[in-house]
Amino acid sequence: MTTSNDSKVWIITGASAGLGLALAEAALEAGERVVGTARRAERFEELAARYGGRVLGVEHDVRDTAGAAGVVRRALDAFGRIDVLVNNAGAGQVGAAEEVTDAALRDMLDQHLFGPAAYVRAVLPHLRAQGSGAIVQMSSQGGRMSFPAVGSYSAGKFALEGWSEALAGEVAPFGIRVLIVEPSRFRTEFNTADVLNRAEQNATYDTVIGAVRANMAEADGVQEGDPERAAIAIRDMLDHPDAPLRLPLGAEAVRNLTRVYRRALDDVEKWAPVSESADFPGLPPSVRAF
Repeated sequence: MTTSNDSKVWIITGASAGLGLALAEAALEAGERVVGTARRAERFEELAARYGGRVLGVEHDVRDTAGAAGVVRRALDAFGRIDVLVNNAGAGQVGAAEEVTDAALRDMLDQHLFGPAAYVRAVLPHLRAQGSGAIVQMSSQGGRMSFPAVGSYSAGKFALEGWSEALAGEVAPFGIRVLIVEPSRFRTEFNTADVLNRAEQNATYDTVIGAVRANMAEADGVQEGDPERAAIAIRDMLDHPDAPLRLPLGAEAVRNLTRVYRRALDDVEKWAPVSESADFPGLPPSVRAF
């Protein structure tokens, strides 16, 4: 594949496995350039052997927010520009609210909110200066819905989505796009012991979340989602003129989010009289800020 100095440059956190690796390979196969981060830089050796100087592997833990600016500087030094930032690095957490410690909950926020926010702050001056670019926030169907045992994980993804929705409005005038990706279960390393954190179990909750814990292990290797197809969908969406803010990925995500949205709308409509009764009577509608 012929590569020019004008080819796109991607920064992809957590690019050595799963959806991050699939995106990196899709970009490289298209002749583009990739700066990938991982906690262990040696995981990029195979990619570098295949794609040579178009790959720059950087050892960085996304929880080290002070280090994000250094990764951005290395990308600019190596390739002279940045076109796409993909905040993909993260991990899962299984445990009831009472089981998950403060430290574990903060870890979810560090990986899924504060880490991505640091990368966005570091890259935005460069995207604004060139008047173009895209920020891809890898969320989850768990960023719009939740259920017992995944509250701490969803807390991080819900926070990322709210922060990113505001971000999208802030950067659009500068030609920068934001895409929030909401995958369902994909055949990656997510459910493995290296990635999925499990809280110390309280037997009181066995009947409530025991089945969820078991399902996490049983689903490993048989998930419906194909990372390579997901990567193609994301790359295509970045070039689509009418791309949505949020992109569910996988049929399971479409099913689950459709159900959740319909239930939420039903609740709003059913209880609207109670909700509206909280206003002062007889006043005109307030001016909306959005």
